[in-house]
Amino acid sequence: MTPHINAKDGAFAKTVLMPGDPLRAKFIAENFLTDAKLVTNVRNMLGYTGAYNGKEVSVMGSGMGIPSIGIYSYELIKFYGVENLIRVGSCGAYSKDLELFDIVLAQGASTNSNYQSGYNLNGNYSALADFDLLLKAYNSSLKLGITPHVGNVLSSDIFYHDNPEEWKNWAKMNILAVEMESYALYANAQRHGAKALTILTVSDSLVTHKETTSEEREKSFTNMMEIALNI
Repeated sequence: MTPHINAKDGAFAKTVLMPGDPLRAKFIAENFLTDAKLVTNVRNMLGYTGAYNGKEVSVMGSGMGIPSIGIYSYELIKFYGVENLIRVGSCGAYSKDLELFDIVLAQGASTNSNYQSGYNLNGNYSALADFDLLLKAYNSSLKLGITPHVGNVLSSDIFYHDNPEEWKNWAKMNILAVEMESYALYANAQRHGAKALTILTVSDSLVTHKETTSEEREKSFTNMMEIALNI
């Protein structure tokens, strides 16, 4: 057990899906997995292990932000032997080509965080997805009749920005969307020999100002869940 996870040794599968919302983890476990069992509930950050199409898989919430997923992904890799971590989350569109409920595969993650300082690097680190998982997710999407958007996202430490127009500077660099976790997930995975990928559903748009409801974000983003489970 760790300070943040009270699962027993061996309780997690080698592959863990990581939605930000622990209630989304519960939804995935109850609606997609068979024989799902609760394996951790510290701070109500729910984690389950079950089976999908006969293969063992786990799902656990990551919380909001780089520090939170940084802690959970590190402990899953280092102390529970998890090899594949797939974030399934929501994002805000920076691109005019993205509509609500579109799927984004995060090939890379830029950030305004200082997370990389913990690695003592003399430069700026590019956090990238595992290519094997990325390719499988792309092909999985096509099999489901979904054409995903693939590219760079921004993992931001700031939700309420003092300058509401600041996002446009990132959009000029072809950043597809903003979320708050992928940079730490990718960095931890690359540092410790695991594989990671982020699959996102567009929940709102800074371009059009359209947005989904909290209930839709919890229960209706099923396409990305199927894409993740099918790989």
